[in-house]
Amino acid sequence: MTSEQVQRGQQWLTELLQRAGFPTSVRIEQPDPVHPALAEMGNWLTIDESNLAPEQVGLLMGAAGVTLDAMQYLANTTLNLRQPEDQQTNYILELAGHRARRQAELLKLAESAAAEVRQTGTEVEMQPLSAVERRMIHTILQQAPDLETYSRGQEPQRCLVVRPVQG
Repeated sequence: MTSEQVQRGQQWLTELLQRAGFPTSVRIEQPDPVHPALAEMGNWLTIDESNLAPEQVGLLMGAAGVTLDAMQYLANTTLNLRQPEDQQTNYILELAGHRARRQAELLKLAESAAAEVRQTGTEVEMQPLSAVERRMIHTILQQAPDLETYSRGQEPQRCLVVRPVQG
């Protein structure tokens, strides 16, 4: 990942927000990960909410972050279009600390599911999660040699399953 690619993402998101009527800027920030495995999940683009009214932050966030998720999907799809595979990157859009809080919540969910699987020896099916959130939990639990994860079901009800490693 080059700084040029990250700056391209920053410029793209800033322009998108400006055209949509949101008078704000975008910072490139890589927060401390809540788990070491999440450190390399992407490049963070933080929307500066200081010039936005609470209603505008709410519009950009959407219920439970769905609008922010949609913008993140659009950014990743658009910015990686026609790029060679070795030059593609993952962008994580942050607004008002939502992603950092959600990562902490997902870490707790992953730890809870892992503890339950280890205690019972049976698989645990987690609540439906977005593809990005499932990937975070997959990444966190990859570090556990006694556990494996896979996804089950169809969107939007696709769930992550944690189970003991199958011999």
